Amino acid sequence: MASGSRRAVVTAIVGNGTLTVLKFAVALPAQSAALMNEAVHSLMDTLNQIFLLIGLVQGERRADARYAFGHGQKKYLWNLWSAIGLFSIGCGLGLAHAWHAWHGLGENPARSEFTLGSFSIDLVWLAGVVLVVALVVEAYVLRIVWIEFCRRAREQGISVWKKLFRPTDPTLLAVLLEDAIAVIGVLLAGFGIALTRVTGNGIWDVGFSIAIALMLGVTAIILGAINMRLLTDVRDREAEAIFDTISKAHREIERYHDLRSIVVDEANTVLVAEVELREEAVLAGLRQRISQHEASLLATLPQSRRDDALLREYVADRAAVQATLERTEELIDELEQLLRERCPRVSHITLEVQGIIPDRPLDAAEDISQPEF
Repeated sequence: MASGSRRAVVTAIVGNGTLTVLKFAVALPAQSAALMNEAVHSLMDTLNQIFLLIGLVQGERRADARYAFGHGQKKYLWNLWSAIGLFSIGCGLGLAHAWHAWHGLGENPARSEFTLGSFSIDLVWLAGVVLVVALVVEAYVLRIVWIEFCRRAREQGISVWKKLFRPTDPTLLAVLLEDAIAVIGVLLAGFGIALTRVTGNGIWDVGFSIAIALMLGVTAIILGAINMRLLTDVRDREAEAIFDTISKAHREIERYHDLRSIVVDEANTVLVAEVELREEAVLAGLRQRISQHEASLLATLPQSRRDDALLREYVADRAAVQATLERTEELIDELEQLLRERCPRVSHITLEVQGIIPDRPLDAAEDISQPEF
């Protein structure tokens, strides 16, 4: 999973980094508020995706003495910083630039041409070329991210729309959202520049630049909310539901309680529960296993000590305990295997056996077991 996210992030960094340089190179001489905000947009996208890449690299580190369940949540922290910090800054800078551009309307007419010696270039057409290049690059990056996003949804057996609203990998969603908004931003900037040229009124350029800045702010809010949810010990309801299904279908589980889970990252969930076992199912075949352990333990004793009553009592007790523990461990292992088969992201499972529930009252069981003469 991480490799697909990393490829999408690296592709986005290269694409947005290139576009940042191109947009600034044309926005500065053209004095277009919309194109300037698009340049700021691409700059924020690039820096944000660098943060996402740092989070992916750190999140892949293994568990150690300080981080018992690995470093997976660090990617959410980097995502949160980038969302709240970079996109909020981008929104603020965009609105500030739009404000100054609005106040400067009519005072400093925008240059329509860029002259280099005897060579002259229409800056509007140059801006149009840059925006077309940006649209092609952003659309290509968006396509790569969308393909990866759909592939993840198919692997998880859920619809794409459900994955959009309940993401397990906020890094991939962040890149998808950023690139989708980037495509919209390029179109808005193009409309703003075109309408300004046609009407001669710079308010169109300023108005669309405000829309681009506000999109950055909305992106910050959405991505911040997603990562905050995953940083606050959110429960894995799907894993809990699967455990519920397995427990109710298992013949040796009477009931369970205190079921809890924590999402560490999209590939790791911690699940804990307490289970109570069904007496009849657990005890079936246990006597034979106890006898085998008892015979094995007696075989290790010298012949002269095998008739020692106290020692034989100790051997019987130890054989019973050992057989019971083995049966319980097998049951726990079986539950863990079933859960991991159906929900592989459950990487840490703690099941505590609280007791064995009799199928009938003990006195009734004793009455049944008493032979009649």
